[in-house]
Amino acid sequence: MSSWLLRGLAMTAVHVIARVLLGVAVVEAPLHSTVWKIIAIGAVVLVALVWGGIDGVVDARANPDPDDYEDLTVRWLQAGVFAGLVAGAIGWFLGRFVFAGIGQSGLFVELIAGGSFIALLVFVPAFVGAAIGRFLVRWEQRRANPTEDDWSVHPDRDDEHIAG
Repeated sequence: MSSWLLRGLAMTAVHVIARVLLGVAVVEAPLHSTVWKIIAIGAVVLVALVWGGIDGVVDARANPDPDDYEDLTVRWLQAGVFAGLVAGAIGWFLGRFVFAGIGQSGLFVELIAGGSFIALLVFVPAFVGAAIGRFLVRWEQRRANPTEDDWSVHPDRDDEHIAG
């Protein structure tokens, strides 16, 4: 199974579960719907952020040279688009035939508008998480080897370019 497909399926499940729980919570406590919506979106964003961060840490540790990093951007973009389309279709089906509280939008609206929103809810936090994870690994490596990037003490330093 492709790594983006695994992430897409998992993020689809997270979003669908959050949406069903949101529907139940809004039906049971409609006056607190804003709070429930923030919690549901926050859960999806948090899962994507943490998973993207883990991907960034793993990738930075596996590839010492930043030029050799894997393309996590496309991986998470594919996962986000997949999650958006599939979660949109599942949300439409559930809202139409199973749960009345999770929305009554048409299939086209769910796939285009809802899918785009879900794709961004997955892609952007995962991208930020991957960047933070890579940054933390590089920072950790620089602290462990402080002279590695210090060209003033590097043996390949060219005396011709000494400022002075």
